[in-house]
Amino acid sequence: MELANGTIVEEFILLGLGAGQQKRFLLLIFFTGLYVITLAENITIIMLVRVDAQLARLPMYILLSNFSWLEMCYVSTTVPRMLFDLTFPYGIISFQTCFLQFYIFFSLGGTECFFLSAMALDRYLAICQPLRYPQIMSPNSCYALVAACWVLGFLLYIAPVTLISKLSFCGPNIVDHFLCDPRPLLSLACPPLRKAPFVCQFTMNVLVIVGNFSFVLLSYGTVILTLMKSSSQGSRRKASSTIFFHLVVVTLFYGSVVGMYVTLGGESQSDAAKTVTVFYTTVTPLLNPLIYCLRNDKVKEALGRLLRRRGRWPRRKVAM
Repeated sequence: MELANGTIVEEFILLGLGAGQQKRFLLLIFFTGLYVITLAENITIIMLVRVDAQLARLPMYILLSNFSWLEMCYVSTTVPRMLFDLTFPYGIISFQTCFLQFYIFFSLGGTECFFLSAMALDRYLAICQPLRYPQIMSPNSCYALVAACWVLGFLLYIAPVTLISKLSFCGPNIVDHFLCDPRPLLSLACPPLRKAPFVCQFTMNVLVIVGNFSFVLLSYGTVILTLMKSSSQGSRRKASSTIFFHLVVVTLFYGSVVGMYVTLGGESQSDAAKTVTVFYTTVTPLLNPLIYCLRNDKVKEALGRLLRRRGRWPRRKVAM
């Protein structure tokens, strides 16, 4: 991309979190710990679903194991680079690498939105259409749904990333962020911006965020109404607990994403934007496995079976 004075933009400078040297060291330790724990949690879930025959055939856990793989990819797209920039501040990133990160990060974020919709659909069918649920959500249907989430997530961002990358950048080439985000990138581009901002906002806000969020709310709203009409107290209590924790995950993710890309605006709010981005790129991938799986009785039982199989968890003695 060519600057106004005729020079070529071959790289950008990421300002990172803008912390002092002592704070950078503490943040480096903190985020390294979060990253390692997040990877360990999600690897545990993937391993359990793959090796445990009981979990492997349940649609919800097929979706959750793929969701865990998505979370590992999602957090690995930004956190290693953020850790590098905390070690070596004002990190330089090439033009191609910047837009590659932009594309992969937002494609994974879009895929996560579709996964949350898929899991909402799974709970809707399980609770509102229990007789048809085994036929509709067969293993083959689950894998087709998983594939659709990945394909849609990565297809939708081709156009906005391509349009923004074709813009001319007037300089300076300093990105006030710790990742290549469309807002600071567009602020560096020379006019005319043509359709790039509109396509980016339409794809992100309407197709991905608003569309999926509306579907999730409609699905869980129908589920809650069905549970309120249920006559079985035990099943209603168990299902309500599951739905509550699903809604916590949805609220954490969409609350931060909507706050970042729908409501926040302007360069004066760059610090707030960084804080929100840190939350949904590091904290939510850490909390999601805990909320979705590691508190789940089926997952705990599967973990116990796996450890007993390896001889590390003694069986309980049954009293005679």
